[in-house]
Amino acid sequence: MSDSEGKVSPVIQLNIKDNVCVARAPVQAGEEVVVEGHKVIAREAIQPGHKIALRPISTGQKVFKYGETIGKAIRDIQPGEWIHTHNIEPDFSGKEYEYATQAPVTVPMDRDEAGTFMGYLRENGDVGTRNYIAVIATSNCSSHVATEIAYELRNVGHETHGVDGVVAVPHQEGCGHSQGEDTWQLERTIAGMIYHPNVGAVLMVSLGCEVNQISKYIGTTQLGQQSFRKGKLIVGLEMQSSGGTRRTVAAGIAQVKQLIEHCRQMKRTSQPMSRILLGTNCGGSDAFSGISANPALGRASDLLVRAGGTSVLAEIPECMGAEHLLTRRSADEATGRRVIEVMEWYQNYLRRFGGGWDDNPSPGNKAGGLTNITEKSLGAVAKGGTTALTGVFAYAQRVDRSGFVLMNTPGYDPVSLTGIAAGGANMICFTTGRGSAIGFPVVPVIKIASNSRIADRMADNIDINAGTIVDGQTSIQDVGQNIFDTIRRVASGERTKSEMLGHQEFVPWRIGPVL
Repeated sequence: MSDSEGKVSPVIQLNIKDNVCVARAPVQAGEEVVVEGHKVIAREAIQPGHKIALRPISTGQKVFKYGETIGKAIRDIQPGEWIHTHNIEPDFSGKEYEYATQAPVTVPMDRDEAGTFMGYLRENGDVGTRNYIAVIATSNCSSHVATEIAYELRNVGHETHGVDGVVAVPHQEGCGHSQGEDTWQLERTIAGMIYHPNVGAVLMVSLGCEVNQISKYIGTTQLGQQSFRKGKLIVGLEMQSSGGTRRTVAAGIAQVKQLIEHCRQMKRTSQPMSRILLGTNCGGSDAFSGISANPALGRASDLLVRAGGTSVLAEIPECMGAEHLLTRRSADEATGRRVIEVMEWYQNYLRRFGGGWDDNPSPGNKAGGLTNITEKSLGAVAKGGTTALTGVFAYAQRVDRSGFVLMNTPGYDPVSLTGIAAGGANMICFTTGRGSAIGFPVVPVIKIASNSRIADRMADNIDINAGTIVDGQTSIQDVGQNIFDTIRRVASGERTKSEMLGHQEFVPWRIGPVL
C-alpha cells in the first residue's frame, strides 16, 4: 500500500489474485499507478473507491476483487480502464457449495483478558446495556398516543430519575394483516421489544379492535393492571376503554411515572463481555466499506466471540455472492445448509414481487464504487469476522447461542436493525461509507465510517473513523481493537452520537399483503 519511499499509493490491490485495483484517491487520466511493481496508465479519470483494470480482461472473462469473482466482462477491457456497470455484469452461474470445510477453531480468551462491562442483570438472566421504560404501540392506531406519552416525559433521564429515559416504539403495522407468517413475525418482533434486555419495564398502548391484540403479550384483558411475565413489569392501556386520545395519554403518563419508580431501583453491576449480543449492519456503503470499516468490525466481532459473546450478521440480500464463504465456515453441515435455505427463501420472496438480487446496490452504493451485489456482499460479510458460523435465525427470532450467527433480515437498514434488536441485541455497530444517521429506540448504535471524508463531513453522526485504514495511518487490527473497546465503554453507559441526536427508528418487516 506504500511505495519504496514510504508514500501511500493512490491505489489498493486487495488480493494478489485480483485483476483490478481500487483508487484510494482521485486518479487522473494519464496518471501512472504502480501495483506490486506493475505499472498501469489510467486511461480516464477514476474516482475514489472505483476500480481500475490491472491486466487485459477479455469479454466473458471473470473479474476478481478480494480474490473472489465479482462478475464477468461484457466487452474487452484494457489495463488502466475504469471498471464499473458499463463493462461488467454479475455472474451467479455454476456455484457449488462446500459445508463446514473451513470452520476455524476459536481460541477463547480467559476471563481476565476478556474483561467486563457495567450492565443491568435482569431477572431472567439477560443483561442490558441500557435501562429504558418503553411505551410500545400494538398498532398504527395507537402509535400517536404512545409517542405523545413519551414526549411528555422526554426530560426523564439518568441524572434526574435514575433511568436512561422513556422511549416510544410507534409503528405502522398491527392491523390489516393476513393470519399466518406475517402476523407471527410482527408478534415476534413486538415481543422482542417487550422482553428486550435494555428495557426495564413496559407500557403497552392499544386501540382495542386491531388484529395485534394487547392480550397476546400481557396475558390479561383487564387493562390498566400490572402483569409480570418473564420477570418484566408490563402495563397495558386500551384507548377505546380509556376514553380516547387525551385521557389515554394522561393515564399513560401516570402509569409510566410508576414504572420509573420501579426501574430506578435497578443498578449497573460488573458483567462479563460474554453477555454482549452485538448486532452488525452496514448502510450507505461504498467501496471502502469492505476495505476498512467492515473488516475492522469483523476484527471486533472475532474479539467478542473469543470473549464468549455473540455477533449477529444480517442483511441476507447483502450476502448474495458471498454465501459460499459462510457455508465453508459453518460449524457443521446442517448450519451451512441452513444458510442456503435462507438464501433460497429470499430469492423466492423477491420473485413474488418481480425483484432480483441486483436491485441492490442502491444508486448511492454505485456512486461510491460498488458495481453489483456480489462486490457489495463480499465486503459486507467481512463484518462477521473469521470465526465459525454457529447458527442461522429467522427475522426477530431470539438469538439463544453464542458465537457468530446469521439472521434473515432485509438490507433495508431500519427494518434490519429492528429484527436484530428484537432478536436480543443489546449493542449494534453500524458501518457506513456514504453517511447514515439511523439509530434505534432502546439499543445504542455505534457508527463507523469507512472513509475520512464522510467521517469529517458527518462528524455529528460518526463515532469511529475507520477511514484511517484507507489513509494508510492505522491497521484493521488497531481499528478493530478500538471498536471492541468502544463497545465495552458504550455498554457501560457511554452515549453514542445517534443516542445524543435522538435517532429512534423502529420499522418491523411486513412481508405479506395489506387487507
